[in-house]
Amino acid sequence: METTLITQNPVLPFDEPTQPPPAAPNAIASDNSLLDIDREIDVMLDLMQDELEETGEISEESRDRFQRFCEAFGQKVDRIGRFIRVMEAREAYCKSEAARLAARGKTAENKAAQTKALVMYFLETRSLTKMEGPQFTLRRQKNSQDSVKIKNPDVIPMRLRRVAAKFDGDLWEAIRAALPEDLQRLFDGGMEDSSPHNDGIKREIAAGAEFEGVFVARGYHVRVA
Repeated sequence: METTLITQNPVLPFDEPTQPPPAAPNAIASDNSLLDIDREIDVMLDLMQDELEETGEISEESRDRFQRFCEAFGQKVDRIGRFIRVMEAREAYCKSEAARLAARGKTAENKAAQTKALVMYFLETRSLTKMEGPQFTLRRQKNSQDSVKIKNPDVIPMRLRRVAAKFDGDLWEAIRAALPEDLQRLFDGGMEDSSPHNDGIKREIAAGAEFEGVFVARGYHVRVA
């Protein structure tokens, strides 16, 4: 009796396991920080130097990996540059919007004040204390304190004005030194804020002055080109 051998495909294939494909430069740039990529490039440079010393040539795998990380470094730099540009544009937009909204707010404030003045005139000329609508009530109500109304500001003497002044600290010190002690305390109490005067600091240090913890040096900034 003739026996027929039936061959079947194995349930589990016995193929050699395949290596995952190397990460693309854009994937490397997405998954790693700029410092990580730079650190990896330094490691690969050392590795390729070792290969040169041991075998006299750099392996194709090392060349390919180095190339991909160099491309990823460039893509990462571009992403950072685009991010900075977007943030700078957003900063400029927010500043312009703040100025625009402040102007619109001032316009709205003036319109509200004018409308209130018209309502007050209407109530006073008709001896009314209030007007009622379905949702709001407009009421003529006495203020909690007296108000000052000025038609001619030029007649107000300086002693009855509030002054907002701005000048450098050397002038401040000269004025203060010329005042008696009791007025010096009042003069100091009028100061609302102060900040370092960088131009004055540069001049003083250039002339030889020294201040602990203060120095003048040419710094650097990031320019996106």
